[in-house]
Amino acid sequence: MDKKIRVLHVAEAAGGVERYLETLFKYSKDKVENILVCSQNYDYEKFKRLADRVIVLKMAHDIQPSSDIKVERTLRRIIKQLKPDIVYAHSSKAGAFARIADLGLNNKVIYNPHGWAFNMQQSAKKQEMYKWVERISAHFCDKIVCISDAEKESALREKICKLSKLQVIYNGIDLEEIEKTAPMSRSQLGIPEDAFVVGMVGRLSKQKAPDTFVKAAKLIKEKIPDAFFLMVGNGELRDQVEELINRYDLGASFLITGWVDNPTAYMKIMDVGMLLSRWEGFGLVLPEYMVCGVPIVATNVDAIPNIIKDGRNGLVVEKDNSVRACNEVVKLNSNISLKESLIQNAMIDVKEKYDSKRVARETEDLYIKLISSK
Repeated sequence: MDKKIRVLHVAEAAGGVERYLETLFKYSKDKVENILVCSQNYDYEKFKRLADRVIVLKMAHDIQPSSDIKVERTLRRIIKQLKPDIVYAHSSKAGAFARIADLGLNNKVIYNPHGWAFNMQQSAKKQEMYKWVERISAHFCDKIVCISDAEKESALREKICKLSKLQVIYNGIDLEEIEKTAPMSRSQLGIPEDAFVVGMVGRLSKQKAPDTFVKAAKLIKEKIPDAFFLMVGNGELRDQVEELINRYDLGASFLITGWVDNPTAYMKIMDVGMLLSRWEGFGLVLPEYMVCGVPIVATNVDAIPNIIKDGRNGLVVEKDNSVRACNEVVKLNSNISLKESLIQNAMIDVKEKYDSKRVARETEDLYIKLISSK
């Protein structure tokens, strides 16, 4: 196919979706014309360099009828004007926007939930609402991309759509970029050079369980006096997290960096990396820890057990179990051979399975297949 495939990506949620798009654009630019319609939460300057065109629309994360209708109208006008071969919607809110705006237009539509909303911890009523929204919306797209086997299994279990509409394309990371990233300086961050650094990378939100991390930190500090705790990220729970840190008198052994452009530079100074999520569509931070040579302690929820095999390439614990999380960190501190074995196996796995070049390649194949079926 000589002519580039024109793909209009629609994205509201930042964070993991933003990183996904960053690497997808980087490795698909030779064959794909990537146009991004994104919310105000995105780094416009960064994506202006990565995408062929970036259009920013003010999008609300929650349902706001008057605002949402304006976005729908504008988005439909953009699709009509640019005439993409494919509209690719990322995450649930953008998935609704794009599929409604595209009704009756002559292109193919892909939807990637990046973690089903109905798998989040919330009221049963809300979960059922999200399931019905997804079941209805599934009729208005040609393919649904699942980022893990767990995502696909959830869709089939909840009867979101037929098996033939689902395609698994495992998440990936930019191995080349991470390998050439220089580690942060401990002294620059105020971390003692001989400290045992336990880290968490992710949004300070209910999903990522920063409260469990702090509770585990209290227990770890009692058993490993030179432990230091590094939280890379920001979020709506930051005030509560800082309050908990102060209540446990851990302020001198804690650093919350806020949002950073290069989280893997911080990972490279960690002795253990944790992901204690209460639910997780994939968890890009896991393969990032792997390629940085950081042993992992993670919860056994949703897609995480697809990536972390307990005792082989990481250690898994139950969600909200700060005692068990502490015990696994202490085990890694004292058992050097276990730590080295986990790192070695993780490095093999990440290079075989989680390269973002493979994500771009498989996504391009999907584009071609859909266009050919017109």
